[in-house]
Amino acid sequence: MEDETTLQQLRSKATEFLLREDWNESIKAYTRFITLCQIQISKTHQQSDLLKLQKSLCLSLSNRAEARFRLREFEEALKDCEEALQIDNSHFKTLICKGKILLNLNRYSLALDCFKGVLVLESKCNNGNNVEMLNGFIEKCKKLDYLSRTGNFDVSNWVSSGFSGKCPELAEFVGNVEIKRSEISGRGLFSTKNFDVGNLILVTKAVATERCILPKCSNGELGEDAQLVMWKNFIDKVYESATKCPKICHLISKLSIGENEDDLEIPDISLFKPQTEEKFPPNGSLDPEKILSVLDVNSLVEDTTSAKVLGKNSDYYGVGLWLLPSFINHCCSPNARRLHVGDHVLVLASREIKAGEEITFAYYDVLSPFSKRKEMAKTWGFQCECKRCKYEKEMQSKPEIGDIEVGLERGVDVGSAIFRLEECMRRWVVRGKEKGYFRASFWKAISEAYESEKTVRRWGRKIPALEPIVDSLVETVGSDERVVKVLIRKLKKSKCGFGEMERAIKLGRGVYGKVVKKQAMRLLLELGAHE
Repeated sequence: MEDETTLQQLRSKATEFLLREDWNESIKAYTRFITLCQIQISKTHQQSDLLKLQKSLCLSLSNRAEARFRLREFEEALKDCEEALQIDNSHFKTLICKGKILLNLNRYSLALDCFKGVLVLESKCNNGNNVEMLNGFIEKCKKLDYLSRTGNFDVSNWVSSGFSGKCPELAEFVGNVEIKRSEISGRGLFSTKNFDVGNLILVTKAVATERCILPKCSNGELGEDAQLVMWKNFIDKVYESATKCPKICHLISKLSIGENEDDLEIPDISLFKPQTEEKFPPNGSLDPEKILSVLDVNSLVEDTTSAKVLGKNSDYYGVGLWLLPSFINHCCSPNARRLHVGDHVLVLASREIKAGEEITFAYYDVLSPFSKRKEMAKTWGFQCECKRCKYEKEMQSKPEIGDIEVGLERGVDVGSAIFRLEECMRRWVVRGKEKGYFRASFWKAISEAYESEKTVRRWGRKIPALEPIVDSLVETVGSDERVVKVLIRKLKKSKCGFGEMERAIKLGRGVYGKVVKKQAMRLLLELGAHE
């Protein structure tokens, strides 16, 4: 009688915490109840009492799973579900909880099977009270499973609505890529098939993000104290995620800390795929210093030259950790960009990528002269040795290049500078990508010139038309939002026709990807042109 009273009191207390949504206290109370209940079961021989205890144990495991699910302790919650289903394999509440957990672990097909099984059980009960809810889960699983397998994402409706409502639901997706040893640095991400401009390479959700509107100092710089608080919050979130999930903890351990890059293991790409069911080792003692080093090397800022933020988080300064994109190296002639939607990052081809080619981002502004890029690379702790940098380094011996840079710093007419640059390239017989390298390096002057009607009128045919300049830039550094904006504004002034707008939309695909269809793309390009 004493044991039974204790069990009743514990169960009542645990249920009370659950109803109050005090998840931590609920877990503690249910854990005590489950332990005592299991002891009582081992002592009980009366069949009716045994069935009653087992029923209580099953419900308690299910409730503890729900509490753990709310705290995003998915792996532990899943263990509770499996244990409860060993007692009663048709326990409705447990099956629903298991389905939700699998969905949040991105195991879409398993979640789909789980919810379909529950629907069969529900139809046998003939009450139909939960059919609508179950069909909702089934449709969601089908959609995410399809997206995860095909990569056929489309955020056009959300874009066209002005980003109203919630962000679209996105699945994790890993396209035709692999991790290999890189000639740039350590390990890199490589394509295993050809990608057209705007093709989706991968979609992944952040381990953690931190966003806020940071105050600026009088000099225009972001407040240092606010950045430190933000950084601490971000570190805490990553540490918490790694503590709760063995997979995240294991994959974080595979990331670089900026040392001994050539000795690092090359992980199999399957580890990063959403449906993988590989058993990851239980979390050991996490080293905070290791996580700090990982974040210092691998965290990504949302508002950078190689990224575009869509939706409500575009008003914030944001930082996050995305696992697979952490393997993407820098190049001053990059072929990929990031599109941020909520906590997801979509990596897309900003120019054509050939099978076997390494996928690269711009860590800093590649529409800058070689000398400035060299300084920016120092702040990142490396020296870029890409083809573009090597070529421009050789060309630095030409005094004309330095003269043009100095002249621009002193305020020389930008039309004159462009004319001189083009004349130099003609005299040096610069062709193909090399011509794009120079134009990318002097983009600031080029954009100022073509945005000024006075300069265009003055220099007229002495400087090239904007369109071929844009084409050579895109071939060299991929689509860039700033380039697209200048082209759109020029086309609007000249009341462009259908063909010119198609050109702009094609360039827009390199910025926003094919996940934004034509009409929505027009809207984004129109908005961008007015910024």
